[in-house]
Amino acid sequence: MPAAIEVRGLTKFYGEVHAVNGIDFSVREGEVFAFLGPNGAGKTTTVEILEGLRKRTSGDVRVLGLDPWTKGAELHRQTGVIPQDFRFFDKIHPKEAIEYYGVLFGTHPDPETLLRRVGLLEKANARYDTLSGGQKQKLGLALALTNDPKVCFLDEPTTGLDPQARRAIWDVIRQLRDEGRTVFLTTHYLEEAELLANQVAIIDHGRVIAAGTPAEIIDQHGKPDRLKVQAPPSLAPYLHDRLGLEARAHDGKVEVTMTDKSDALRVLSAVEASGLPWEGFATEKDTLEDVFVALVGRMDEGDVKPGAHR
Repeated sequence: MPAAIEVRGLTKFYGEVHAVNGIDFSVREGEVFAFLGPNGAGKTTTVEILEGLRKRTSGDVRVLGLDPWTKGAELHRQTGVIPQDFRFFDKIHPKEAIEYYGVLFGTHPDPETLLRRVGLLEKANARYDTLSGGQKQKLGLALALTNDPKVCFLDEPTTGLDPQARRAIWDVIRQLRDEGRTVFLTTHYLEEAELLANQVAIIDHGRVIAAGTPAEIIDQHGKPDRLKVQAPPSLAPYLHDRLGLEARAHDGKVEVTMTDKSDALRVLSAVEASGLPWEGFATEKDTLEDVFVALVGRMDEGDVKPGAHR
């Protein structure tokens, strides 16, 4: 698929402060791309540059083949945006809000269709200030779709929502992807990125420190799979001596690091052969969140080159 977003050598400096320090990535058409990073990593600055709201210092940026800074008016008609902490006029109704956005974009959206799509049709004539947090986010998503966008920038769209409301937003994001639209997602919920994203980039200190599919990032940066057995500590040296695998006792369990999935059968056979009492077992593998915490933690501990960030 062709690229909907191309970023090459992007920088944004504020004097000596390097908010974004030479990053590269591309987002293919029709995929969900999750852009992750801790607070102050340069994430919001990058998103604002892509949206045409902030001028870059250097580098090349293209969204749908257009420079967001010089072709912003043309680009804004093809993109939809939910900003962080979406807010709107207190007394406006969702139906009126969609009609208002239609006037701004020069389009003719059907409020009923959009509100039904995001699960907000029953609140079409309710005042904005009476909506719950999840309902307000649903309205923000509906407004982002009023111009039938090719690219949607969703900046932490599920922050503060209850699990049911979050899942409703996830369903809409999947629908957008299935329709061939490109979704650029930022989120602090790492399981959300792992579930939804085709591709992920992690930024910290203004630099991209990992990129790929969620599975690729986990395989490259995560720890090996483990098997945990509820058993006495003496099982750990027994398994190590018998199988040559790393094993340690911790909190009433023995954890064995596996080099291959087939090791699970070897470990369980050895556990049974040990004659030691044991009650249960579980396999464990790193998630995207585990990898994110490990990577950002190492960066914070001084493994990054000197330089300011934002």
